[in-house]
Amino acid sequence: MILPIVAYGDPVLKKKAEDISKDYPNLDALLINMFETMYNAFGVGLAAPQIGLPIRLFLVDTAPFSDEDLSEEEQMKLKVFKRVFINAKILNEEGQEWAFNEGCLSIPDVREDVLRKPIITVEYFDENFKKHTEVFDGLIARVIQHEYDHIEGVLFTDKLSGLKKRLIKGKLNKISKGEIDVDYRMRFPNAKKKR
Repeated sequence: MILPIVAYGDPVLKKKAEDISKDYPNLDALLINMFETMYNAFGVGLAAPQIGLPIRLFLVDTAPFSDEDLSEEEQMKLKVFKRVFINAKILNEEGQEWAFNEGCLSIPDVREDVLRKPIITVEYFDENFKKHTEVFDGLIARVIQHEYDHIEGVLFTDKLSGLKKRLIKGKLNKISKGEIDVDYRMRFPNAKKKR
């Protein structure tokens, strides 16, 4: 089932999400719905807060990035990387920060360069509640960091300079009111109710 994606301005996107346990109700169905929602919106990641749930859960499928202008090895890694992250914690971030033009399904039509470190160590549970500690790098690390920020109540726009924030403020207000054309289901926090 395709779920509506919560738009910029909804308080759930600014809330630090809660851990869940393995008996979280209907987790399997939720994961199926989240993947379906993400693919329908042509996303590479989706966090539970983006569908209105303040829980520490996100998923990633970097296959769409595999046709970027990258080394063959990196393209192959991106093509097959599909993962569920439950109760994730980034334990370490290292390396020289690099800029990449990011967007977000909750903030359609806004793209900006964001600086992030290239190598991260993450502790998380998969969909079977098996615990992992892994090191990720490159675009995979970036997508994980972006989704991880969602469960921490942080949006990529929060990482922009004061000037950049001022320049996109009008656009963000329009998004929160639903004054935007988007080709996937969304829920707008400040939309005028239709009579």
